[in-house]
Amino acid sequence: MLKVLFLCTENACRSQMAEGLVNHDLAGEVKAWSAGVRPSRVNPRAVQVMAELGIDIRQHRSKSVGDLAGEVFDLVITVCDQAQQQCPIFPGETEVMHLGFPDPARATGTEEEVMAAFRQVRDAMRAQVIPLLRQKAGAR
Repeated sequence: MLKVLFLCTENACRSQMAEGLVNHDLAGEVKAWSAGVRPSRVNPRAVQVMAELGIDIRQHRSKSVGDLAGEVFDLVITVCDQAQQQCPIFPGETEVMHLGFPDPARATGTEEEVMAAFRQVRDAMRAQVIPLLRQKAGAR
């Protein structure tokens, strides 16, 4: 099984949504984790937009990379530019790649406009990450 870590700055939105999407859509093929370089808390709007897809991330918690020490990953994907710049070195054969997505927590406007930003990032991640990981898992 392909083991993937999604790394973001705060492990609040993007990396949490990516973890939830992968563990839902690719269950049995890929196992995903998420962490942050400066963890904070899981954003309630991320929880809400994932629930719209029937994916429950209410029990997720924001973690630091250090919380996952000892875990060996096949692939680390940074999902924000800051995490890409601060990405720690991973031992062994770990592949590191960057797929940047805008931070929906920085969206402004009405509540509906902000929620639309979360949905847009969620959907873009699903469209890009799931096929990529499905291909990588199939190539193993």
